Amino acid sequence: MESNQILIYQTVDGETTIDVKLEDETVWLSLNHIAELFSRDKSVISRHISNIFKEKELERNSVVAKNATTGADGKIYQVEYFNLDVIISIGYRIKSQRGTQFRIWANKTLKEYLTKGYVVNKKQLQEKSSQLEELKQTVKLLGNVMESKHLNSDEAIGLLKVITDYTYALDVLDKYDHQVLQIESTTPENLFEITYHSAMDAIKGLRDKFGGSSLFGNEKDESFQGSLAAIYQTFGGQYLYPSVEEKAANLLYFVTKNHSFSDGNKRIAAFLFVWFLEKNGILYHFDGSKKIADNALVALTLMIAESKPDEKEMMIKVVVNLINLRN
Repeated sequence: MESNQILIYQTVDGETTIDVKLEDETVWLSLNHIAELFSRDKSVISRHISNIFKEKELERNSVVAKNATTGADGKIYQVEYFNLDVIISIGYRIKSQRGTQFRIWANKTLKEYLTKGYVVNKKQLQEKSSQLEELKQTVKLLGNVMESKHLNSDEAIGLLKVITDYTYALDVLDKYDHQVLQIESTTPENLFEITYHSAMDAIKGLRDKFGGSSLFGNEKDESFQGSLAAIYQTFGGQYLYPSVEEKAANLLYFVTKNHSFSDGNKRIAAFLFVWFLEKNGILYHFDGSKKIADNALVALTLMIAESKPDEKEMMIKVVVNLINLRN
């Protein structure tokens, strides 16, 4: 199951806050979240779910999905999520006022998403695709001009600079299109190793400096520790992700996808990514300029958030190629 959007639902009494996945025109909750919502033991919720399928009230395949989540041990686990139909059915069986409140909130949220969000997102994707194609065509035309027209020195230098600036980016895009992108030109020496405590201190500093809700950086479980452990996995005594760039790219990926915090997951992932690069001395060029621009950082984080689990390897390669030694 691809996680398209995460919303936060808070019960009317304000005592329970739950992260809700919004996807495929419905909402999804895990067994743990449903138990929190109804204030019931997981065994009780499991029994109701089993009865719903046993009595053929709902077809399991159409209302249950699995999402890959990294555990505290660094391993990937498949967690079951149940859609709004299941949640409503459980609510009727439990006769819970909380269930009714959640149903009203979910239906209102879905209506807003379908009437506003889809149109906006679709328009943005179309605009980005159009801009990328225009950039490709522009650089191609500039190349043709360089070959066919006699230019004075200033004109030639100006065109050459534009072509040179974008050649590497277009080369990355071409390799991506042809699925031949590789990890190369990386930094082997790791100066700084990120730990759970240093990361949490950095996140706290981020919240204190820029402000944020009480939920910002609040851990929901131990999955954040798992994300950090995952980038230092070894096999045969060797790191699975040997270079700084590979560790940084996987850090951005795991923290973005695992949704370990009640609020601020994308901001925390992007911050830790650049913080890790800076600690290892490769965030800036020799002239002090940023290796990765602000809008590029936003684009990479959103790209990962919207990606499918089977696209992970390609996502990592894209990120590495945009922060490696060729940049």
